[in-house]
Amino acid sequence: MKETEADKKVSDAAFNQVGEELRQFLERIEQFEAEKKDISEQIKEVYAEAKGRGFDTKAIRRIVTLRKKDPDARREEDAILEVYMNALGME
Repeated sequence: MKETEADKKVSDAAFNQVGEELRQFLERIEQFEAEKKDISEQIKEVYAEAKGRGFDTKAIRRIVTLRKKDPDARREEDAILEVYMNALGME
C-alpha cells in the first residue's frame, strides 16, 4: 500500500509532536541538572565554612547520612556492626 500525501502529513505531525515532547523532557532534565550542580556547590561551601570554623567535616558528613536513615534501621545496622566487631576482637 502506497503512502498518500495525507498519510505523510499525519505521520509528520505525529513525528513532530513526539520530537517536541522529547525536547521538553530534555530541557527539564537539563534544568534540574543545572540546579543540582548549583546546590552541590552550595553544599560544598557550607562544608568548607564548617571546616574553616574548626569542625570535622568527616563527622558532619557521617551525621548527615545517619539523620537520613530511619532510627530503627540505624539501630539494626549498629547492632550488626557491633556483633561483627566483637567477632573480630575489635572494641
